[in-house]
Amino acid sequence: MTEQPDPSDNSFDEIVEAETQRDPDLAVIEAGSRTLRTHSGPPQGAEVPARPTDPETDKALRAVEQELAGRWGETKLEPSVTRIAALMDVLGEPQRAYPSIHITGTNGKTSTARMIEALLNAFDLRTGRYTSPHVQSITERISLDGAPIEAERFVDTYEDIKAYVDMVDAQQDIRLSFFEVLTGMAYAAFADAPVDVAVVEVGMGGTWDATNVIDASVAVVTPISLDHTDRLGNTPAEIAGEKAGVIKQGATVILAQQPVDAAQVMLKKAVEVDATVAREGMEFGIVTREIAVGGQFLTLRGLGGEYDGIFLPLYGAHQAHNAAVALSAVEAFFGIGAEQSGSLDIEAVRKAFASVASPGRLEVVRSSPTVVLDAAHNPAGARAAADGLTEAFSFSRLIGVVGTSGDKDVRGLLEAFEPIFAEVVITQNSSGRAMDADELAAIAVEVFGNERVQVEPRLDDALEAAITLAEEEDEYAGAGVLVTGSVITVGEARLLLGRG
Repeated sequence: MTEQPDPSDNSFDEIVEAETQRDPDLAVIEAGSRTLRTHSGPPQGAEVPARPTDPETDKALRAVEQELAGRWGETKLEPSVTRIAALMDVLGEPQRAYPSIHITGTNGKTSTARMIEALLNAFDLRTGRYTSPHVQSITERISLDGAPIEAERFVDTYEDIKAYVDMVDAQQDIRLSFFEVLTGMAYAAFADAPVDVAVVEVGMGGTWDATNVIDASVAVVTPISLDHTDRLGNTPAEIAGEKAGVIKQGATVILAQQPVDAAQVMLKKAVEVDATVAREGMEFGIVTREIAVGGQFLTLRGLGGEYDGIFLPLYGAHQAHNAAVALSAVEAFFGIGAEQSGSLDIEAVRKAFASVASPGRLEVVRSSPTVVLDAAHNPAGARAAADGLTEAFSFSRLIGVVGTSGDKDVRGLLEAFEPIFAEVVITQNSSGRAMDADELAAIAVEVFGNERVQVEPRLDDALEAAITLAEEEDEYAGAGVLVTGSVITVGEARLLLGRG
């Protein structure tokens, strides 16, 4: 059961009193949500950084972005850690200056990383977080204590390692890629800070991912599904084989719910390296989950016992599962469940979860009509977003704005959204990887039918068209808009809607 707020809390009583014209149970839930948000302080990492206001800093950042863009992009890979290992060597192995938690999986990695970071911060540990891709600004990828590093620091970090990058480039047949240089920057920035612990999300796969030059004591595996099949494999088991590379000798593995064949691969790898495994649904998991205004209330079972009265200001069952994984990962980092008994301080856990934000993950960015952003880019992510949206919102009519990358299972993504979209506006983002709007629309017509599909190649026109379609209903009917299909689409929409 959800822990009720202290009746002696006057602010809670005042909110309930003000809601007497509404359903009493809903009033109590809303009051609880609002008072918990008040007690937690501002959401951690809620803001996505805008461009630097100082012209010189902005110029310097653009120069670094341009230099990085001249390297191999994140989708062009040569499966090896040889180059990043060489860079770490000439930098003095900065990635070994702090313990790490390494996160792989197909969906939920960034949200889980943010939750782990918030929990560690709540226990007064200084954190470095490395995630990808970014929503709006490249500086989002490297965070210290829950906030993206400042543009000046990002530029300085690049300048600090540039000579070493050039040295490695000269020694290798293939230059360091965009992602490899960013990874080197992150590990160097964390050592320079210095941080107490790094929370690192893989870019793709695990075994040969550039991040995999760390020996993390805790390996986290979020749900595995089919994505990047041209590089990782065509079955969950094949993909799990690549991702299992983050499991190191003697580590603790926090395993989210997985397809059976993927779980078997992970368990086999754990046995090979004498790693300890904690499985969602067995050693940890969700005890109860209740919808609340602005998120959900949870009772979680961790490695050290139950944690109740947790308010998570994110929507969807998938985020509750991410929370269970994050909690157990932090318990494992502190040795709970293996080296010591007991549990984490419940008040610190509650405060940490109440502070979590995950931009671009069922994020509401506008009202009247409500516009929601979600970075789902594969069928599994789309199904989770559709379920979360249906559960948390009561839209009478939902308009989709979809722009995808060309290397994704776009039919599967569209089919996942088809039951909840009344109409869909097909568009494309500015990335070179974006699927042509007309090509995507042809697939959408096969899924939705011609009458439900509109094409607006420019994203700004697509947003305007979707909002107009939503506004065609009566003002109080409750229509909404969901922008989805790609992190890039979501990031550009966020800017266009004034959230940048």
